[in-house]
Amino acid sequence: MKKIASLLLVSVFAGAITLGAYKLFFEKESYKWVTSEEETPLVTTSNLDTSARGAGINEVDFTLAAEKTVNSVVHVKNMTLSRGPSSIAEFFYGYERQQIPQVGTGSGVVISPDGYIVTNNHVIANSSQLEVTLNNNKTYEAEVIGTDPDSDIALLKIEAENALPYLAFGDSDNTKIGEWVLAVGNPFNLTSTVTAGIVSAKARSLSPTRTQSFIQTDAAVNPGNSGGALVNTNGDLIGINTAITSQTGSYVGYAFAVPSNIAKKVVEDIMEFGNVQKGLLGISAANTNSPTAIEMGLDQLEGVYIAGVEEESGAEDAGLMEGDVIKKIDNIEIQKFSELTGYLSAKRPGDVVQVTLDRDGKSLVKNVTLKKQNSVILPATAFRVKNLSKEDIKKFGVSKGVKITDVPQGYERYNLKDKIIVEVDGNKVNNIEDAKKYFGEISRYGRTSFTMINQNGEKEHMILQ
Repeated sequence: MKKIASLLLVSVFAGAITLGAYKLFFEKESYKWVTSEEETPLVTTSNLDTSARGAGINEVDFTLAAEKTVNSVVHVKNMTLSRGPSSIAEFFYGYERQQIPQVGTGSGVVISPDGYIVTNNHVIANSSQLEVTLNNNKTYEAEVIGTDPDSDIALLKIEAENALPYLAFGDSDNTKIGEWVLAVGNPFNLTSTVTAGIVSAKARSLSPTRTQSFIQTDAAVNPGNSGGALVNTNGDLIGINTAITSQTGSYVGYAFAVPSNIAKKVVEDIMEFGNVQKGLLGISAANTNSPTAIEMGLDQLEGVYIAGVEEESGAEDAGLMEGDVIKKIDNIEIQKFSELTGYLSAKRPGDVVQVTLDRDGKSLVKNVTLKKQNSVILPATAFRVKNLSKEDIKKFGVSKGVKITDVPQGYERYNLKDKIIVEVDGNKVNNIEDAKKYFGEISRYGRTSFTMINQNGEKEHMILQ
């Protein structure tokens, strides 16, 4: 009996020790990592459910947007005829090079019930015949209504029943980073393919020499998706899928779309005017990655540093100056050049924008009337040319032509800068629109000659081959 009592006493004592240890080490409350100054936790843990459903992923329904979009996205087939490379027989005997048929494919988006279709310019470039296939497998021949190589947007038209499914343009300015989107197109000729992702970035530029402002997404996009739709979960068109960045030629996580506000403006201009009406501020911006800019601290700048102001531009008229920093346009904050160009791409000549500047630490507000494009970078050569000013006409003794204001590396030794191009392959060049057209027709298999007027008023000829 004594042994049983002793055993019971030992058990009670051991239980008490165990309970005390549990209270001491496992039931302490309100322990937090805090600073010596404030009782603020350095690391906090959310009480929210972090499962897929709790994070909201499974709450997004893509089905309605997908169903709406696949019936409005078309397959575009581009048939071209190109000449083969030069041969010895052609050189000696004048044999004509054989025309080689080629077929390219892409996507397009129906934007009206009567058959207007928006796509990329590179999808339909140099076409001799265009064929469009709807999601119901009906095929139509398409007509090119107009193109804009700068934004890589083209407008097509098919003669179809006035009851085609189509997509409405959404407001791409309201698109937010992290928002769910769908990419719909025809990659690798796989029709009506839908992929999902999020908006990874906005106002993304892929080239230092072009005024680009893409929506970046991680929705899978591959060759054949070009010209297809980027839509939000409502099925509103917020972009035209255009490019990928890849070392393999296939999707590796980065895809880019022309924002819908830019595409819509291009389409409206083509329909109303037959070409794109670009309202320009008239400035050049500094390359913030250059050694000089880094030395000046411009790489840390939030805003657009004005490196130059064009003659007879809206910026010059409003008093913008080299060294000014653009901080806002119409009360929209601007942190980089692609944001500025993206906003202005939806404007036309004659529109007035309010520009907020920082000049030597002082904030200024200027109203700038946008003007027509006065300079362009020419295809094939990358020459920058501008329309003639009154001073140019008087100095060179010509009334029409374009003035070369800048040339890329490799052409400097030819001393082309400030000369006037007046003719390309026998075609008279009146303005920058003519120059863009004729230089855009240059073939890498042929040779092109153009005529210039130098500073002494003398004619010079140059042959590209």
